[in-house]
Amino acid sequence: MKCPYCGSKRDRVVETRESKDGAIIRRRRECLNCHRRFTSYEEIEESFPLVVKRDGRREKFSREKILAGITKACEKRPIPLAKIKDIVEEIERISINKGGEIKSSEIGEMVMEKLRNLDKVAYIRFASVYRRFEDVESFVSEITSLLSSPRKNN
Repeated sequence: MKCPYCGSKRDRVVETRESKDGAIIRRRRECLNCHRRFTSYEEIEESFPLVVKRDGRREKFSREKILAGITKACEKRPIPLAKIKDIVEEIERISINKGGEIKSSEIGEMVMEKLRNLDKVAYIRFASVYRRFEDVESFVSEITSLLSSPRKNN
């Protein structure tokens, strides 16, 4: 593993941890040259599906795009990053299990379901972009729907 600070390829593993489901291994490393520490992640290379966009284009599945969207919706909310990453991992796992192709709308609906159960403000933020709200009535309609439905527990 190449040190991100000095470029040396000599390091030692200081600590190793597995993710909850064992799919990812986090390794804390120390460079033997500059003695700085850094983290690396190991995961099984899986065959990711293609995402079919609204306009019919197809692109590679991107965990980073889902993480960015959820993180933006949860900005300045009391939601731990670990919870956001759990949601992303679950959506990624479901998408991989579908295989081949998955519609972006399916991914969006999964994200909305998870956010609806996690945080109503984050849900409305995500929904406003995902559903392309263009007027106040759209917001009011979505908030009314949110308030009238019972909250599910995770």
